[in-house]
Amino acid sequence: MGAATILVADDDRAIRTVLTQALSRHGYDVRTTGNAATLWNWVQGGDGDLVITDVVMPDENGLDLVPRIKKLRPDLKIVVMSAQNTLLTAVKAAERGAFEYLPKPFDLNELVNVVERALAAPHLPHDGDGPLPEGEGDEQLPLIGRSPAMQEIYRVLARLMGTDLTVMIYGESGTGKELVARALHNYGKRRNGQFVALNMAAIPRELIESELFGHEKGAFTGATQRNAGRFEQAEGGTLFLDEIGDMPLEAQTRLLRVLQEGEYTTVGGRSAIKANVRIIAATHRDLRGHIQQGLFREDLFYRLNVVPIRLPPLRERMEDIPALVRHFLAQAVAEGLPAKSLDQAAMERLKMHRWPGNVRELENLVRRLAALYSQEVIGVDLINAELADVAPLPPVSDQGPRPEGLGSAVERHIRGYFDAHKGGLPPAGLYDRVLHEIERPLIGLSLKATRGNQIKAAHLLGLNRNTLRKKIRELDIQVIRGTKG
Repeated sequence: MGAATILVADDDRAIRTVLTQALSRHGYDVRTTGNAATLWNWVQGGDGDLVITDVVMPDENGLDLVPRIKKLRPDLKIVVMSAQNTLLTAVKAAERGAFEYLPKPFDLNELVNVVERALAAPHLPHDGDGPLPEGEGDEQLPLIGRSPAMQEIYRVLARLMGTDLTVMIYGESGTGKELVARALHNYGKRRNGQFVALNMAAIPRELIESELFGHEKGAFTGATQRNAGRFEQAEGGTLFLDEIGDMPLEAQTRLLRVLQEGEYTTVGGRSAIKANVRIIAATHRDLRGHIQQGLFREDLFYRLNVVPIRLPPLRERMEDIPALVRHFLAQAVAEGLPAKSLDQAAMERLKMHRWPGNVRELENLVRRLAALYSQEVIGVDLINAELADVAPLPPVSDQGPRPEGLGSAVERHIRGYFDAHKGGLPPAGLYDRVLHEIERPLIGLSLKATRGNQIKAAHLLGLNRNTLRKKIRELDIQVIRGTKG
């Protein structure tokens, strides 16, 4: 059998050259074109074992070409690449039958890996669920950002759109966990059903089972009529269980039964009710730690944690701040507030902020700027005034954090967390959040001081060596050894 032939369509000559060189080095025959018409002629003629196509081309949108190719040659795998790095691009590529979506710029090794997987993958029938809703522009997208971290989120979400898999979303408060859940619903198989959300931390513990499963008349004092629970309300759609780590153990047991048996009973009811609901859960807590403390059922954790998604905090995607600011300013205008913009110095100052409240904190700041100030162009002085109570991020340094400044850094961090929730107490979980953010640099400094010797670092920290190893894995700490041991 001869070498596989790969058909590449991209109107950028430089990209065609780079792809030809990279794929040829791995033994593939490569044919390239700068337009969709030539690619379509090749496909019609039976040429090619794999297609790699750009989205924006001079004669046709590559995404529009994908379903035509799949209809004519269902077994032909298609990889879509695009500089339009939005969630909608990734979702449309998956919805129309593409094998994979790659945002530009991409890593050539990753591209070659995708090609190898595509050529080796068996044919699976495309299980679409009708076209996506029309008129979804970038300004209406639930998630904003073109950072590598967000691109990976988009790709994962796109793969999940055609499934009913249970998803667990991890992330700090304000990172957009409910937005991700809504995206999975709005662009998924159940988009014609209801999206129902329930925040476990906002419901009194004694009422959670009634809220979830509903209750019958007379089930308890004050139950004067039958009430439908969230499962019944979400029938045929999606139930989003936010802050699942705050669910009481009794309710966890009943939820586990729903996931295992596919049915539930109302509070005070006797007949089992079939549940046709997709479950998406979210938390900012360390559920594995909760399991060890006896606060969360391990069997329920594995039922919920089928597909884990970690949302990055804003401090890990600072390059997305300008796009987020423009998005929030546009929303403000749509709500009747005057149009504003930020000058470059103001935007750079935003990138120096710690953002303990994440995207929610940034959104609140932008709304204040749009509502309270008369200037059309917001300068750095106004930003400094708004962020005066929180110290900016220090310049990036190879020296790492200084141990003698740890106490004041923690104090600033906690103060910033409270400042981000003006008007009320912040949500629960401050202890876990601060502990998690201190733990990584503390362990990193200890390993650096002991030149990577884990036995000495464990002794220095007062930890069991196995505990230290586990934390190194969980926190993804790179151990650089300076001496043997």
